[in-house]
Amino acid sequence: MFPFAFSGLDLVAIILTVLFVQSIRNRRKRKNLPYPPGPRGLPIIGNLLDAPTEQPWLTYAKWAKEYGDIMSLRVLGQMIVVLQSPRTIRDLLDNRGTTYSDRPVLPFCEKAGWDWLLTLTRAGEQWRIGRRVVDRGLRPAATIQFQPMQRAKTHGFLKLLLERPDQFLEHIEHLQGAIVMSLAYGYDIKERKDLFLDTAREFDSILKTTILPVWSLPEWLPGMGFKQLARTGHELGERAIKRPFVFVKEAIENGTARPSMALEDLRDCTSETQERVIAAALGSIHTGKSPNHMCTATALSSFFLMLVLYPSVQERAQSELDSVLHGETLPDYSDRPRLPYIDAICKELLRWRLVGPLGVPHASTEDDVYDGYFIPKGAQFSPARAILHDPTMYPDPEKFNPERFLAADGQVKDDPLLSAVFGFGRRICPGRHIVDATLYIVVASVLAAFTIGKAKDAEGNEIPVDGDAYEGSIVSQPVPFKCSIVPRNQAARALVSALTPLE
Repeated sequence: MFPFAFSGLDLVAIILTVLFVQSIRNRRKRKNLPYPPGPRGLPIIGNLLDAPTEQPWLTYAKWAKEYGDIMSLRVLGQMIVVLQSPRTIRDLLDNRGTTYSDRPVLPFCEKAGWDWLLTLTRAGEQWRIGRRVVDRGLRPAATIQFQPMQRAKTHGFLKLLLERPDQFLEHIEHLQGAIVMSLAYGYDIKERKDLFLDTAREFDSILKTTILPVWSLPEWLPGMGFKQLARTGHELGERAIKRPFVFVKEAIENGTARPSMALEDLRDCTSETQERVIAAALGSIHTGKSPNHMCTATALSSFFLMLVLYPSVQERAQSELDSVLHGETLPDYSDRPRLPYIDAICKELLRWRLVGPLGVPHASTEDDVYDGYFIPKGAQFSPARAILHDPTMYPDPEKFNPERFLAADGQVKDDPLLSAVFGFGRRICPGRHIVDATLYIVVASVLAAFTIGKAKDAEGNEIPVDGDAYEGSIVSQPVPFKCSIVPRNQAARALVSALTPLE
């Protein structure tokens, strides 16, 4: 308790004073160098009233035409730098990774004890150790062993689509949870009311609620406490990372443990401290809306939306599948080299509707100068989606067009810019190889078994679908929509009906 109380005006005065002093200090450090250009802000509060909250990447793309491929905003003393070109991103986030691999300070996450979430962890030894654990388990050679599991979970997904097609969005979320929990712990989730999955979802809901208001606001602002919510978040986080890990340890003792990242890591574990690091790193994969989780689930939702909007893409893909499989079997990973158009669809899905159009912000660890601009320590960096929607590189960028990724001979061609989907520099998503494998097997399997189209109402009229109806500012996902999902023919129905989840 303070021996005196502050009135509302007193608090405002204190805030304005701190911001003013901070601005004076920054001006001295700049040594007459300008900040990156951007919209003119107001005294003290800066661009607080300009900062876009809904689909900010669209506003940034508009501003880039005026201010260039590096621009900045200031919100209550916090600088936000928006990078709009491959050159600026490569120069700063890749080539100067030591300086630009930090994360912004998130007061609520610190209060809730969520420093174990690798996606949000500040640069330092804890992040480096956790990242090594995840990188080892998700390296390309290691992920090959999980392909049979991904195929089996996809087969279970097909059966759910056959039984309850109207719940396809729920089935997508279940599929992603099933793959992640099996990958990390060798655990098969229940179709409904799974303890581990429900805990992760509850944790995610708190994270989603709290991360937005504190993303750019300083900790000293009034009302940034959320003490009770922080305690709840801490308890949920502890359960989310400990319970699945205990499951694996018990399975090892019982001789029932399945191949998983946890099993591999525990074999080399020599101390309780190391075990905690492993548990936290694996917990980051299935909680907190990890990039791997978000990218796959949202890309698959966009996949169904795309099939409704672009029937010609579906027809060509199914023609390619029929030429390889002859309607006699479902696709496998061994078929991928003979399915270039399917591969191109997967690439275009990642580019067309980016899951995180602004990425996860980086932060600078020290003052820096770039292209004659002063960048202060603690500046936040948002790599915008403009890279993958640049009309000079991707003509008619809002159109879904898999041919962008096909060479003249019909084979898939590499596009180094596409890796922007997974982040940059030392913070690039370690699960990108799992995302790639999951997208391929799901996209190919769904197209082989089903035809997707517009749903119809009770009177037989087609229900319209808005291809631009996306929601979210950090994670962009389609607004729930309806579609028709039916087996392509009796042979396809028989193939799906005969599947078992462990096949």
